[in-house]
Amino acid sequence: VQLQAFGGGLVQAGGSLRLSCAASGRTLSRALMGWFRQAPGKQRELVAGITSGGSTNYADSVKGRFTISRDNAKNAVYLQMNSLEPEDTAVYYCAAGPPGQSYTYWGQGTKVTVSS
Repeated sequence: VQLQAFGGGLVQAGGSLRLSCAASGRTLSRALMGWFRQAPGKQRELVAGITSGGSTNYADSVKGRFTISRDNAKNAVYLQMNSLEPEDTAVYYCAAGPPGQSYTYWGQGTKVTVSS
């Protein structure tokens, strides 16, 4: 399985970005999919996850601002990020894994920079 994330960039605080992640190699319609991020000097953290049934969970820091979604027909997962803050600056990674298990497959990351 290969995951390719894209959509990062430079945005001013308060702006929006939409990250996309396309999977290839096998269908991930039943997989758990998610977005992680790692800021400089910090540990990687889960931003949002979504099950095959559409149940979602979010880090407290992004609740109400970020929305994760998936399109099983396109084997893709998305992260809509609104009201971005400088603290959201990080490299964002998409990930996938078997339902009920840990994330197994990882994308290469896309950098998001939010200027104040």
